[in-house]
Amino acid sequence: MAQQATPVRRVRLGKAIGPEPTAVSGVVLLLPGGDEVSHRKPTALLAPSYLRTLGRRLTRAGRGEGLATHVVHYRFRGWNGSDANQVSDALWAADEVVRRYGDVPVCLVGVDMGGRAALRAGGHEAVNSVLAIAPWLPEEDVAASPEPVKQLGGRRVMIVHGTNDERTDPELSFRLAARAKKANRDVCRFEVHSDRHGLQQHRDEVLALAEDFVMGVLFGRVFSRPVQDAFAAPPPLGLRMPLAAGFGKSVRR
Repeated sequence: MAQQATPVRRVRLGKAIGPEPTAVSGVVLLLPGGDEVSHRKPTALLAPSYLRTLGRRLTRAGRGEGLATHVVHYRFRGWNGSDANQVSDALWAADEVVRRYGDVPVCLVGVDMGGRAALRAGGHEAVNSVLAIAPWLPEEDVAASPEPVKQLGGRRVMIVHGTNDERTDPELSFRLAARAKKANRDVCRFEVHSDRHGLQQHRDEVLALAEDFVMGVLFGRVFSRPVQDAFAAPPPLGLRMPLAAGFGKSVRR
């Protein structure tokens, strides 16, 4: 009996979150987390409710501006070493945005392993900004090359990390941000004090911060004062900016 061929897995964009605008003028690509090594098929768990909640909020905030928001569905669950599967999937997704919508700015928003993928794929010509939330980054190894940052030149970059993150080391994201800031002044990083990997303790503030950043980088809305200060402050101040309790309440409609 002939053995069946293993089906080829393909990366795809999920259906646009909320009603897709008739004229798209900006796109958010949501990059879920994953595993360090796995060739298994991703499950819905890799696009957690937190990420979808963020997607819905961004879609509502940018509806009048022509924002389309999509979750990227990876081929594999894992990063898989030098294959960096999630990076190639993110780059494909940015290409697909150009094919579908034309020359519109793209913001990559990644959580956990997706945060690393967003930072790596930030050099795509359609990408003008990157938001990495609790990014998973590898331990630094003198025998291995550090995570690249040159591709982030000319992009606005924000990293958000809980100080009590038990899964991804916040110190590693600080070090990456410090290296990136040397080549690109438009890098900032917020610390969510006492919060853990899921950022549930200050969930509303993190969502408000994400909205503030994305609406600013894609549609030119004026950043809130804390975000302006974070971009303007020299390191390490702008890379250890505390996210204040209640952030966003005064501008919430």
